[in-house]
Amino acid sequence: MKLATLKNGSRDGALVIVSRDLSRCVSAASIAPTLQAALDNWDAVAPQLAALYEQLNAGAAAGAQPFDQAAAHSPLPRAYQWADGSAYINHVELVRRARNAEVPASFYTDPLMYQGGSDSFVGPRDNIYALTEDWGIDLEAEVAVVTGDVKMGATPDEAAQAIRLVMLVNDVSLRNLIPNELAKGFGFFNSKPASAFSPVAVTPDELGAAWMDNKVHLPLAVHLNGQPFGKPNAGEDMTFSFAQLVAHAAQTRELGAGTIIGSGTVSNKQGSLHGSSIANGGVGYCCLAEVRMYETIESGKPQTGFLKFGDTVRIEMNDAAGASIFGAIDQTVAHYRERG
Repeated sequence: MKLATLKNGSRDGALVIVSRDLSRCVSAASIAPTLQAALDNWDAVAPQLAALYEQLNAGAAAGAQPFDQAAAHSPLPRAYQWADGSAYINHVELVRRARNAEVPASFYTDPLMYQGGSDSFVGPRDNIYALTEDWGIDLEAEVAVVTGDVKMGATPDEAAQAIRLVMLVNDVSLRNLIPNELAKGFGFFNSKPASAFSPVAVTPDELGAAWMDNKVHLPLAVHLNGQPFGKPNAGEDMTFSFAQLVAHAAQTRELGAGTIIGSGTVSNKQGSLHGSSIANGGVGYCCLAEVRMYETIESGKPQTGFLKFGDTVRIEMNDAAGASIFGAIDQTVAHYRERG
């Protein structure tokens, strides 16, 4: 099934069930008022939500209305936990190569992960706000999962059973702030502002054969200022599956229902800078930093700049028939003073 949260003036919004083609929705208030409430009582409410979902798709759901993606918040407008991995080692390898450093052997067996701010996400059609372009504003197109409760020390198989929903995310990074933060040895904080998630979150079964080995085997389409920028396959070159990422997060703690785990920037192995862009026949990129890494490796320095005020970013994933699965993250970079 497909679930979304409509903005209604409250912090957590209103849960709705969305039709498979994303054209209609119906309130889930009689079952669960918010997505977090549904996740807290998933075993009891999921069958009821699924039944209403089938009615909606059959055109038999009372009170159905058009679904407006622009009216949607991130499926979880705030969450108890947001942890982002770096499952695509190709991305890590490029970072290291750009500064002539080796990738530690442990990176191939032990996932990288950071804990991000989760008290307030932004909607999929909300602006990316910053106070200055000097921060080095970058997009990061990723896939994420939402879990139920996960016990401490869960195995990957047990973690897989706790995956409730799948969605997309733009994990914005402020690249020029990262080096000084990491140099302190305490990880990201100021360099990771609020993330935005896709209008719709879906249960893994909605992905059909594309959900295999706890990975999403479909291209992730990224457009920058209306032009194709990336289309790497999210299932390829993913060193750690979502089951492994969830298990890693639960290694020393329990995870509460509603925990969000991200994949990290989707990145496929490809040739040189000349052959990696979509224009040159490659699959492109899911962040500007990756382009800059290729440029540094091949010419000694980056040439592509980061995002500027007024730039637009669109992130979407289509099924084999070309239909949008999660709806689109479609954001504009803006100065914070414009927020009003």
